[in-house]
Amino acid sequence: MFSRQAKVIKDGSGRRITTTARGYDVLRDPALNKGTAFTKAERAALGLDGLLPPVVTTELEPQLERAYAAYHAAPTDLQKHIYMWRLHDNNVTLFYALLQRHMLEILPVVYDPVVGEAIENYSEVMTRPRGVFLSIDEPQQVEAKLADFGAGPEDIDLLVASDAEEILGIGDWGSNGIDISIGKLAVYTAAAGIDPHRVVPVILDVGTNNEKLLNDPMYIGYRHSRIRGKAYDDFIDAYVTAAKKLFPKAMLHWEDFGSTNARRILSRYRDNASTFNDDMQGTGAIVLSGLLNAVERTGTAWTEQRVVIFGSGTAGVGIADQIRDLMVRHGLKPEEAARRIWLVDLPGLLTAEMKEGLLDYQRPYARDEQEVAPLQRTPCEPIPAAETRWPKMAALRSAAAAKGGIIDLATVVATVKPTILIGTSTTPQQFTEKIVRSMAAATEHPIIFPLSNPTELHEATPTQILTWTNGKAFVATGAPFDDVKLNGVTYAIGQANNAALYPGLGLGVVVSRASMVSDEMIFAAAQAVAGQAPAATPGASLLPSNADLRTTSSMVAVEVARTAIRQGLAREPLGDVVEAVRQSQWWPVYVPVEAV
Repeated sequence: MFSRQAKVIKDGSGRRITTTARGYDVLRDPALNKGTAFTKAERAALGLDGLLPPVVTTELEPQLERAYAAYHAAPTDLQKHIYMWRLHDNNVTLFYALLQRHMLEILPVVYDPVVGEAIENYSEVMTRPRGVFLSIDEPQQVEAKLADFGAGPEDIDLLVASDAEEILGIGDWGSNGIDISIGKLAVYTAAAGIDPHRVVPVILDVGTNNEKLLNDPMYIGYRHSRIRGKAYDDFIDAYVTAAKKLFPKAMLHWEDFGSTNARRILSRYRDNASTFNDDMQGTGAIVLSGLLNAVERTGTAWTEQRVVIFGSGTAGVGIADQIRDLMVRHGLKPEEAARRIWLVDLPGLLTAEMKEGLLDYQRPYARDEQEVAPLQRTPCEPIPAAETRWPKMAALRSAAAAKGGIIDLATVVATVKPTILIGTSTTPQQFTEKIVRSMAAATEHPIIFPLSNPTELHEATPTQILTWTNGKAFVATGAPFDDVKLNGVTYAIGQANNAALYPGLGLGVVVSRASMVSDEMIFAAAQAVAGQAPAATPGASLLPSNADLRTTSSMVAVEVARTAIRQGLAREPLGDVVEAVRQSQWWPVYVPVEAV
């Protein structure tokens, strides 16, 4: 966001910035600062003579070389993460130029997975406050705090908000979770060209159940256990109401909410606001992109697929919903499609007898008692609810243990003979050799996606899966993995990384000013990502490389905008959609800064 002293001008001569700031106020504004790239004329007009070294370097190259050397001088990934955000605090353009030039190397450091470590140490490593901190103990101040960001109704395209209850891989981190919103927006910019000066990161601080934070004198957030119920819902409503009032054309992105809240919030607002939940919709769509290519390469029909998903939280059921909806597009009734999907979690296979303990969105996939009665149950130890982030699932497991055990993943795979096996469990090494070989014995080309991340949480490695199936499996992962060489074939392992989908989806929404984010728009995004994967040669990846994120995001944005227009959801009249997408993209290049 530019300070109130600056204004962006776009006209026939291109993009430029006008500002009333002078001297050090220019250099201290990361949106204005160009360092040694200020021209002599700009230095004279802006009062910078004597405040910069005399050499003028109008190109980014020398600065990029120095910044990259400094990045590599940082001894750990966390120190590299801190360096990058301090660079951002000094010079936004240089930050994004460095990130884009070394996308595959630096993106995991700026965001996932290193952002998790930064969140765990946020109080110690915080450099400079960014974004808006909204607290449930001051609900009447929500609109005023959002307004303090200093943006007008035409100035903001996108807000990313999190209450940080279920940050992937690390759980509940309260107000520290602002880094999730910040990092997510950095990916939007790096991958799709969303203007970084037209976005707002938000933390919705409703307390935390993390005892470490509650007892940490350096913790920056609301020192209270998580507030739930009506007070929580009213707080979320206050945020949505204020955001829509202040920034009526902006998309609202939800990130890392608890599973029950995530579903409920999206269902409440999706029909009357431009809103999107990446954990549910984005994860499901990017996995669907990989599955579209995998199923096509097997030569089988979608109506013939049998799907087992290990992990029935927000991500797992989000994937199930996308698969169910695609089967419906291919001719099945919704109930028939749901019957072709089996969910397995801590209490084993989810069944109708668990109904009272299941979340509402899990229930459509619970198997009938008559169907599961013949299946063998495996004795198991109960898991105390206090030892897991999913107490309801732990309670169901304890009940199953008391009844003789659970219907475990191995039993489900042996019985169902799935064609597709997906892992979102965050429990490592659960796709054992026995399970994979059992699946491969019944399916010529098993489709196996171990999606849990970070890397150490994967259900199996691509090397293991391909070795156990003699190279016949189609594999995609949630974390990055190196190519696998087997029997003379090099297998490129596609990463089902949401970064290939949600930035382009967001850009398409911004360009079209879509009044809502429809299922058809999300499916169009999934198809566009699938279409950017390499040709179907032996060992070819099922998904495009993250090295090509800008190209992929552009294609996604075009198809999303076209779908919004076709559905009558676009609020912006568009002629040439491809050109509209191109014109809207922000690039990290220095532009003239004029004194006014």
